[in-house]
Amino acid sequence: MTAEHSLSIPSAHSAQAGPPVLHVCVTCRRGGPAMDCPPGAQLLERLQVLLDAEHLAGTAPSATLRPVACLAACDRGCTTAIAMPERWTWLLGHLGPEKAEDILAYARLYAASAKGTVMPSRRPATLADMVLGRVPATLYNEQEEP
Repeated sequence: MTAEHSLSIPSAHSAQAGPPVLHVCVTCRRGGPAMDCPPGAQLLERLQVLLDAEHLAGTAPSATLRPVACLAACDRGCTTAIAMPERWTWLLGHLGPEKAEDILAYARLYAASAKGTVMPSRRPATLADMVLGRVPATLYNEQEEP
């Protein structure tokens, strides 16, 4: 078995890896002017509120948040990248604070998938146009905080 092939098979370790990491661009401003709290930062805040509610309810977190300064998709609205070991990393765009609940629903589906692929028919309808690209699992390397 090649190393490339073995990466597509989830291991017992990956099942124990915890929630996916959701890198959120906090500088995204949806093409608008500079502002103190751009939509990307608002998205991060809304996601954190929802994750705090999950914690208070005693449920496992849907994701681990990591703010990043830029994901270089400025013309695509608010962007995030979702990643886990041994799964595709997906660059997601056309987002905003109003889609936070659906982003966490997608994160749960992503975590439950074998390779990090969630078919469009299984995604929340508000996220139909969100996929901007993907990165192979072998390139996953968590980045530093901004």
